[in-house]
Amino acid sequence: MTLQFRSLLKKWVATSLILRIFVGLVIGAVLALLAPDWTWIGVFGKLFVGALKAIAPVLVAMLVISSIAKANGGLGSRFGTVIALYLISTLSAALVAVAGSFLFPVTLQLQDVVEASAPAALSDVFGNLLANLVTNPITSLASANYIGILFWSILVGLGLKIAATHNTIQVVSDLADVVSLIVRWIIQFAPFGIMGLVFSAVSESGLEIFSTYGRLILVLVGCMLFNTLVMNPVWSFLATGRNPYPLLLTCLKESGLQAFFTRSSAANIPINMALCKKLELDKDFYSVSIPLGATINMNGAAVTITVMTLAVAHTLGIEVSFLSAVFLSVVATLGACGASGVAGGSLLLIPMACSFLGIGNDIAMQAVAVGFIIGVVQDSVETALNSSGDVFFTATAEYREWRRLNGKS
Repeated sequence: MTLQFRSLLKKWVATSLILRIFVGLVIGAVLALLAPDWTWIGVFGKLFVGALKAIAPVLVAMLVISSIAKANGGLGSRFGTVIALYLISTLSAALVAVAGSFLFPVTLQLQDVVEASAPAALSDVFGNLLANLVTNPITSLASANYIGILFWSILVGLGLKIAATHNTIQVVSDLADVVSLIVRWIIQFAPFGIMGLVFSAVSESGLEIFSTYGRLILVLVGCMLFNTLVMNPVWSFLATGRNPYPLLLTCLKESGLQAFFTRSSAANIPINMALCKKLELDKDFYSVSIPLGATINMNGAAVTITVMTLAVAHTLGIEVSFLSAVFLSVVATLGACGASGVAGGSLLLIPMACSFLGIGNDIAMQAVAVGFIIGVVQDSVETALNSSGDVFFTATAEYREWRRLNGKS
């Protein structure tokens, strides 16, 4: 029995993870249509996402501490490149959203007012970011506050680099390897998790949202896909001089697919780390750039904030000038960098953007309510493109460094 189990386990691991995930996806969708009352199937999705969310903060902390403690320098140019790519791509996403909103204007049915807490100004967003930066490190780990985790992990890593012995640093490195191994174990259960997530989405939401909010969904998804499939490859090509599409397709397949169903950039961090390792990138580099990307690389969030804000403006008959739209793009870019890496994190920044067009919070929060209704599509696509972009631009920065070291112009 033990031998049979081991043989079955080896076959399971040897089978392509993407193939297993696809099978889980199909089974989840079929079961949702045939037996929507089997709600227990959705538990698999909750367990999978819960496990990823639980281990991700520990993984990030250990990898960043280990990387900083062992680093020998030479990472500065790559960090500058990847941060520039994150910000430029997010701004281009907001500009694409402006163009899409003007070409295909959308209006909303605003009726019920929703009460919720949302930042009213850009200063609130940055105030929250700075507050999160110095949050108690234990609290940061417990609440998955990645800004705080990065800040304290970098400080601890620098402290170890200066004061610790080689043996102590090796222990930290070994602990990071252990956590990485645990992550690989969790990822092996992704097919079951995806099955549960698909079952829950299809059985609960159905297909009605496509008829009610179809035009809005098309504009949102269209802008996100255009930025991902056209604009991001342009930035990558300008940085590296190489064809970006093989890398892009790999990132979408192995990172974007799972992020689509987890709907959490934070939960997808371990999956992105595993993909970076598969791409043979520098662990010292990607162990910091990936969690950083989950915080500031928010292409999809910038699109959501911009499109939803302009949809409210169109609904109210507010004329938005070209300069105002460009300014809105900048606001959406900066606001998106402060969006929470959890499901629906970008929606609560819509009132902040609306305030710059003189739209009141009561009206803006109705747009947030619409966002949550279409979230099964909007937020899934947004997270998939955000998270896969973290790996895409991390690899782009690495390839640019390789080209520089090889002396190619």
